[in-house]
Amino acid sequence: MFRTLEGGTAVRLLDAGSGIGSLTAAFAQRAAADGVSNLEIEAWEIDEKLHGHLSETLEACGTLIRNKGGSFKFALQSDDYILSFDNLLFSGRRTRRPTHAILNPPYKKFSSDSAHRKALRNRGIETANLYSAFVALALQSLEVGGELVAITPRSFCNGPYFRPYRELILATANIVRVHVFESRTHAFKGDEVLQENVIFHLVKGEAQGQVLVTSSEDATFSNVTVKQTPFEQIVLPGDREKILHLATHDETAATSSAMARYHHTLDDVGLAVSTGPVVDFRMRDHLRSVGGAGRAPMVYSHHMERGFIVHPKLDDKKPEFIDINSETRKWLMPSGCYVVIRRLSSKEERRRIVPAIYTPQAAPGPFIGFDNKTNIVHQAKHGMAEAVAKGMAVYLASTFADQWLRRFSGHTQVNAGDLHALRYPDRETLRAWGEGVGAIFPSQREIDELVGGVDVQN
Repeated sequence: MFRTLEGGTAVRLLDAGSGIGSLTAAFAQRAAADGVSNLEIEAWEIDEKLHGHLSETLEACGTLIRNKGGSFKFALQSDDYILSFDNLLFSGRRTRRPTHAILNPPYKKFSSDSAHRKALRNRGIETANLYSAFVALALQSLEVGGELVAITPRSFCNGPYFRPYRELILATANIVRVHVFESRTHAFKGDEVLQENVIFHLVKGEAQGQVLVTSSEDATFSNVTVKQTPFEQIVLPGDREKILHLATHDETAATSSAMARYHHTLDDVGLAVSTGPVVDFRMRDHLRSVGGAGRAPMVYSHHMERGFIVHPKLDDKKPEFIDINSETRKWLMPSGCYVVIRRLSSKEERRRIVPAIYTPQAAPGPFIGFDNKTNIVHQAKHGMAEAVAKGMAVYLASTFADQWLRRFSGHTQVNAGDLHALRYPDRETLRAWGEGVGAIFPSQREIDELVGGVDVQN
């Protein structure tokens, strides 16, 4: 992904989280092929068990460059990269900033009161994951015009936790290219990060231009798709969350038309979305297997069946009801019409958004308990008109809505924040769609013909 390295120039490479030096070795091969006359490498690896292998790799890189008539030197840093960053940058140990950075950073969350979080805040970086911290610090350390290529999870593309990190990237660098691995199970089988991975190329201090978005199913890079994308399609104009939309395939005229029509937020249509309030293991003492006076139905994702909530399902082992009392009342919602969306999907499920309609007829009673593994579309914590609920379920079940979500989310789960970031039809359109839904939920073909935005397959 790096631009052509100019022969005869000095190149200074930063590799933070080097491991045994695989990425550095590939970069050195590229530098030798491009005729780089002077290569300096700064390799960070905190795991001293890897230092022997890493040193061998670095020595081999030196041999490769010297055999091409160039000069080479390296520094192997064993300190904590985050905690040592300021000391290195301003102590004089590093006399010149890197021209390039290549990263496969560690993936791990850290707490808000940790030493890492405090050190990052001192640098103006707000993040709670090592991978975004490594990239942010590497970007800060580069000289202006310096290039960074990193492979990380895709989770930073949306969500409030990564918004400061997205803002930092957008404010300081040009996003040149993003490559998406569309499978969450094949690209890196040894990792337990069940979300899509991306490789991205940034240039520090350069004006933002179009973004090259490419994709492949896995790390074999077979059947790569290529799409040159205007930046206003990557970050939608006026989006305060700065969500990155990565559409990996060319959009049809029908898709573009639907995006223009369905541009409303949930706030615009008077609705909201929340995670189901009841965490069942915390309410264990109040859960019951049979209903009766003083008890509310408990709704889980297994109650979702062909677009509707079917309750109870007595063959299931989970309790079907919850007591209504002073301890449970604040976690229950008043009876009404809601849209229930499954939060968790299997690794490669065909649809990420799986909605179902809840009506009071499904499980009579004054209150409902919605399980924490569901998301609930509601109207000010109450139900909505039945036709609106049905229309919303139709929209969320559409191929178009599913594809819209995949533009910015690579998770195996659908969070309330993801649903809030979607764009929707206006309320009257939802109502009109819902009025056409009877006791049987429409087929996928009927839904896609109604919503549009995709080519309906036979």
